[in-house]
Amino acid sequence: MRKLLTGFILTLLLAACGFQLRGVATLPFESLYVDGGGNPALAAEISRAIRLGTQARLTDKAEDAQVVLQVQGAASEKRILALSGAGRVREYELIYRVSFRLKDKEGRDLIPIQPIEMRRAMLWDDTLVLAKQGEETLLYTDMQKDVLGQLMRRLAKAKPQFADGTP
Repeated sequence: MRKLLTGFILTLLLAACGFQLRGVATLPFESLYVDGGGNPALAAEISRAIRLGTQARLTDKAEDAQVVLQVQGAASEKRILALSGAGRVREYELIYRVSFRLKDKEGRDLIPIQPIEMRRAMLWDDTLVLAKQGEETLLYTDMQKDVLGQLMRRLAKAKPQFADGTP
């Protein structure tokens, strides 16, 4: 009886906090074209996320889509955060930036140019160079996934305008 009551209370608490499983994102448009802006790897990842996580249809040409997602740029950066007393690097900051905009068929901005930036701190040890390089790669991959998640949430909040001017 005690286990049943505990399970019921945990279920009630989980439901009360607003938790729900992540499902298919509902985008406010039916078709989309992804313009990678010279970054085909990122465009492929965005297309894959849209194809698998939304009901929107991807098109091969911008003219066939209701909206065009333009990736303005993606950049990785690595900064020194801390040095040891001997002047050796102890910690790096990894930065991953992507900027994008969403336009409708008429060229109006539904989402003006917006940057998304992720930062991670990484401790450095000169004796573990290969392991730390692998960690850096994993952190950049993780940041790219986080950027894709933010991008999808921002696309879901876009307010398209229809031909008569209504949202």
